[in-house]
Amino acid sequence: MRSPAYPLPRLLPAASAICLALSLSACGAKAGKETPPVVVGVMTVKTEAVPLVTDLSGRTEASLVAEVRPQVSGIITDRLFTEGSMVRAGQPLYQIDSRLYAASAQQARAAVATAEATVEANRLKAERYRLLAAEGGVSKQDAADARATYNQSRAQVAANRAALASSQVSLGFTRVTSPITGRIGRSSVTKGALVTASQADPLSKVQRLDPMFVNIQQSSNDFMALRRSFQKGALAPVGTVPVRIVLADGSEYPVEGRLSFADVDVNADSGTVTLRATVANPQGVLLPGLFVRARLVQASVPQGILVPQQAITRAPRGGASVLLVNAKGEVETRDVTADTAVGDKWLVTAGLKAGEKVIVDGLMKARPGAKVKAVPADTVPAQQTAK
Repeated sequence: MRSPAYPLPRLLPAASAICLALSLSACGAKAGKETPPVVVGVMTVKTEAVPLVTDLSGRTEASLVAEVRPQVSGIITDRLFTEGSMVRAGQPLYQIDSRLYAASAQQARAAVATAEATVEANRLKAERYRLLAAEGGVSKQDAADARATYNQSRAQVAANRAALASSQVSLGFTRVTSPITGRIGRSSVTKGALVTASQADPLSKVQRLDPMFVNIQQSSNDFMALRRSFQKGALAPVGTVPVRIVLADGSEYPVEGRLSFADVDVNADSGTVTLRATVANPQGVLLPGLFVRARLVQASVPQGILVPQQAITRAPRGGASVLLVNAKGEVETRDVTADTAVGDKWLVTAGLKAGEKVIVDGLMKARPGAKVKAVPADTVPAQQTAK
């Protein structure tokens, strides 16, 4: 007996009903499973004294400079130093022909001896006339004249002695000595050259290179703004300002200096104020005239907030903002003021307060208003790996 055949249209509704039931069951299972919140790394905001580091251009200068000049005229008979060497204060550098000055000193010495002999004769005559005048042998006028002649001869002795001292000084100037201790440069004259006491060009130059000065140029606008910030209390002045010197090749000079001077005048041409730092230079690495960069801390922000640069978002017009995790565990956008970079961080001066949590890692997944799981920033990689 044959089984009855059922038409295909009757089977389709039943199959469709079964598929729909299975689909609804699967959707219900997915809807019941909640997506876990996004894990973001945060840093807790804290306030601290933040030093403001400024990089300024400067030029090195010897702490003591003396130009060697002749004080008498004559022919250079010898040069007594090696160019570029260290010399001591009082060390002979040049010898000028001294024969004429030695003869003048001898002549002055003879004049002193002659005047001293005349003084003795006039003294005896004045004493004798005084006694004769008392007895009536000579007039009182003659006695007074003898006394005056004696006094004049004494004065002549003093004048001749002064002339002798002057000639001896000139004789001493024929040996040109170093006025200071330091390193001497090249000589502008050689043996046989004629020098004069009034010449404009120095014979050489001696410079003390330890310590070394660094003359730093700062904009007068920045300098005045810094002073106004001190007066308002926004910035705290630094007592002894440390200075680090960066050389032209980018390397940092190993010895730290100190800011020692600030000029009271503004350069009319450049509009800058000159600051001076003193830096020890025991090895002579720094030479006068070098262009360097001076890195110094002129002030500090007493209640500053530092935020990593990746946490700051910049708008097209320059405004800055950060993403926070609020008390509800939701992402919140906050506008901040961050105009100064301090190393790899931004100094936030407005918009944040201590204790708030700024998102540092996971910014691409965080959306304003979304629930997130906040963990310390340095543990985000470990959390993500664990998932």
